[in-house]
Amino acid sequence: MPLIKNGEVVEDTWNYVPDEDPLPIGDGQNVTVSMQRFQSDHGNIVLRRSEVGVRLFPGDDPILLKRDFNDIYLIEIDFPKYTDGRGYSLAQLLRRRLGYTGELRAVGHVLRDQLLYMHRSGFDAFETSRADLPSVLDAMGEYSSYYQPAADGARHVFAARHSK
Repeated sequence: MPLIKNGEVVEDTWNYVPDEDPLPIGDGQNVTVSMQRFQSDHGNIVLRRSEVGVRLFPGDDPILLKRDFNDIYLIEIDFPKYTDGRGYSLAQLLRRRLGYTGELRAVGHVLRDQLLYMHRSGFDAFETSRADLPSVLDAMGEYSSYYQPAADGARHVFAARHSK
């Protein structure tokens, strides 16, 4: 699937390894694993000579990862279906409350109509086969002002109005 990051299509150098599959042996293979696997096999995963990422699923609690942020280069949040909005809450929690500054990637059922809201929630990369680059860029520019604060750092209308 295409990976869109920083307004362009980039090569995806990460591979998700399901819990039942063995981790690849060798240096330089960036892998993401489930939070449960990361926690249960933390020592072996972190000692690998490559970058490690964690994939969060809707029921996962990202607070459990806070002490390991220095070991995590990427957090993927899975959207199992477009009607499941828990990924937005996970992103907000990671960015605004827990202070995660690494790459935050939306994976799974990622639709063009959700991209702006995902970005506002803190995502900076999107793995999607359902939107091409021009439509992603269009989605990001649909609105120029927002009423509510968000993780994207954009100044919202209320703050702009009352800062004068």
